[in-house]
Formats: sequence, C-alpha cells, structure tokens
Amino acid sequence: MDFGFTEEQNKFRQEVRNFLEDEIKKGYWKPACDAWIQGFDPGFTKRVAQRGWIGLTWPKEYGGQGRSYIDRLILTEEMLRYGAPAACHWFADRQIGGSIVTFGTDEQKKELLPKIITGEAYIGLGMSEPGAGSDLASLQTRAIEDGDYYRINGQKTWTSGGSFVNYFYLLARTDPAAPKHRGISEFIVPADLPGITRISMIDITGTEAWNDVFFDEVRVPKKYLIGEKNRGFLQALHQLDYERSGMERLMGNYPLFEAIIQFAKENKLSRNPVIRNKLAELQIEFEIGRLFIYRVAAVMDEGRAPNWEAAMSKAYSTAFEQTLANVAMQVLGLYGQLVSDSKLAPIRGLAAHSYLSSKGYSLQAGTSEILKNILATRGLGLPSS
Repeated sequence: MDFGFTEEQNKFRQEVRNFLEDEIKKGYWKPACDAWIQGFDPGFTKRVAQRGWIGLTWPKEYGGQGRSYIDRLILTEEMLRYGAPAACHWFADRQIGGSIVTFGTDEQKKELLPKIITGEAYIGLGMSEPGAGSDLASLQTRAIEDGDYYRINGQKTWTSGGSFVNYFYLLARTDPAAPKHRGISEFIVPADLPGITRISMIDITGTEAWNDVFFDEVRVPKKYLIGEKNRGFLQALHQLDYERSGMERLMGNYPLFEAIIQFAKENKLSRNPVIRNKLAELQIEFEIGRLFIYRVAAVMDEGRAPNWEAAMSKAYSTAFEQTLANVAMQVLGLYGQLVSDSKLAPIRGLAAHSYLSSKGYSLQAGTSEILKNILATRGLGLPSS
C-alpha cells in the first residue's frame, strides 16, 4: 500500500509553507506554542480566508472547496508547524461549520457558513460547565421554549476564545425530565444578545484564552437551534470525533519541538547519550502520532466517523505533548523555568509555557481515561460494565 502524498498534495503543502514563511518574514507574527487556541489574530484569519482555506472540506454549494480531509490535515499540519495564530477561525472551521453542514437548516447554512468561510464568524465552544466536564451529559444550562424563542439560563466554563467571539456554540438542556444523555439541544447564539456576561479566565501561563460565560434569561430565536431538539448530545458526539482527532493534539507545541532539538545541536548537548536518546525517542513518538492522525483523516475520507480512532490518536498525542514538555525542561535545566519576559529565557520561554500548559492537555476535549474507555468499548469491543 502506498502511503505517499499525491503531487497535487505536495504542491499544496509547499503553497501553505510559502504563505506562512512570508507572513513571518513580514513580521506579522512569531511562531508560538498553542497558537491555534491562544493566537487571536483577525488579520491572519482574513488572509487565510482570502486563499479559500477555511471550509476546505465543505461542499462547494456552501462555499467550500469540496476537498479531502487529507488535504485539510496538510493545511492544519503546516499551520501548527509554524505556530500560526489561527484561533479566530479554528473552532468554526474544525467542527462547528461541519456540524451546521450536517445538521443545520438551509437558513443557518446561508447565514453562518459564508461568515465562517470569509473569516468573519468567530465561534466559542460552550460545552463544559463547573459540574459537567468529563461527564458532559450532566450539564445544567437550561433552554426553555418561549414563543419564537428559547430562554437560556446557565453558566459555561473554559469557553474557548470567549472574550473575542461573536457567536457561541451552546449545549443546553431542553427536557430536564429526560435521561441525562437525552433532552439536550445544540444552539448557535449571537454573542451580542442581552443577558450574556463574559469573565476572562487567566490560566497558569497568564493566558486569557478562555472565559466563564453566564447566560441570564437570554432570548435566542428558534432559528438558531441546530438539528433536532433533544438530540443535541448525539449530534455533539459526531463533532467531538473531529475535535479530538486533529493534528493540534500532537503539534500544538511544535515550535518548542523544533527549538529544543536545535538548541541541543547548537550547544552540543546531543553528544550526551542520555539527551540524544531522549530526543530520538521524541522524534520516533512524534512520527507515530502523525501516522495515527493521518489514519483518522483517511477514515473521514471513507465517509465514516473516526470514533475510536480519534480517541486513540488524541490519548496518544496528549501523552506525547506532555513528554515533550518534560524533556524540554530536562534539557534546559533550571533555565527552562524562565518565561518569555526574561532576557535570559532560552528559546523565547517556550519550554516554561509548554510545561505549564501541558498539565491540562489530558483534560481538554475528553480526559485520557474517557478516551481509553472509548477505545476499549468501541474499538476493541470490550464490555462497558
């Protein structure tokens, strides 16, 4: 079997690289860790949109390119390789736009998809709640029908990009009497509606990439209900496969990966057999993770949701990212603790940022324990109890 890329795909990869290198040369931004979720740059998103690179896999009738998931993975891989500030469009492109394509009404497709494709719709993920993280079905945010509206009350936490988005994707309970995995619905909520309050969450790195978002009697027009009422949890499971399986789970800290290898070479640290072996192991583990994720894209191109494949690749990639952070700190020693503000910080303080961030990687988009359960029951067919 040939696992190589087509000539067209190789040309596309080079086109993306040329664009990103030109962006860096012009001084628009510097490569950074976690830039896919923390790099808010509307100008960059606009320039990406102008090249037709948002909604790459969506049908052409909705403004997409109709290209393969392998093509899109090539694009996102290069974005991550260069640490590009893609947070403004990442979530809308990765999963919410696709959910609208699959489950949305014609009106939603006409209103929202063009805004996403042109880089004008920034969508934050309103899933997790203070009492509903790994057990998402325990969420308590309520949406009550009221004429042509739903009245929404509740709190969301760890809302990605909550401080700058102009739409929220929201899961809310529409039937409190139903079993917890039922009676949940999906909504797209304009962020300027009365009753929405955002409070920035400053994480351990000092980043404000997430928000607590409060909904107090927010009247959301019924036209913003996605898909079927009370089937939102099942619809959300469909998109979670796409959230978990992306290359960002492996390459979110790729600028550090490249930098620590270069640092070891320049300072002749790679002559130390212990360090050399650690770096070699990282390279091998990275290549394995990359193959896992390309397999997920191949499954998507077959028209099948990558349920257990996504769970496996995310759990593996999360472990790699945490190992990368640990190895970087070991190689740099005490200097690795210095953050980017320090003039003495090696490799721009990327190691300290990555190390502090990495503790949350095994929680985001599903804990490693949950993912291993999915792999066991749906991949290996083991009993669930």
